Amino acid sequence: MAQLDIGDKAPAFNLEDQQGDKVSLQDFKGKKLLVYFYPRADTPGCTRQACSIRDAKEATAVADIAALGISPDKPAKQKKFTDKYDLNFALLSDEDHQVAQAYGAWGKKKNYGKEYEGIIRSSFLVDEEGKIAQATYKVKPEDTVPLALEAAKK
Repeated sequence: MAQLDIGDKAPAFNLEDQQGDKVSLQDFKGKKLLVYFYPRADTPGCTRQACSIRDAKEATAVADIAALGISPDKPAKQKKFTDKYDLNFALLSDEDHQVAQAYGAWGKKKNYGKEYEGIIRSSFLVDEEGKIAQATYKVKPEDTVPLALEAAKK
């Protein structure tokens, strides 16, 4: 799938969160939204990334940025992850990875010489008009929030 660029329209989604509620891009119309894709709940990199977003709640609130994480995990696994780390934002379940594909966050990966398809850790800032203001593929967990905050200033 093609990767998104700044100015592209953010692909719509309607996914279940860790509470079992449906969440859509449309719910954030008129607001800035940090959307990030992570491979699997409660793994070291994904935990660092989620906790960095949790810990930046004050900075993201000042910049008027909401946050959502998306992974192929089932809602029940995301609920455990949320409860374990006291996360303060929604995690959405994209079990068939259709939304990840639409954002260009699904593709070939290599681990220990083995190739497979999976989530490419990525982050996006969607602006108030539903357009991509920042897109970073293979993002480092600790860079997710700073990149969104920088893009929100523009």
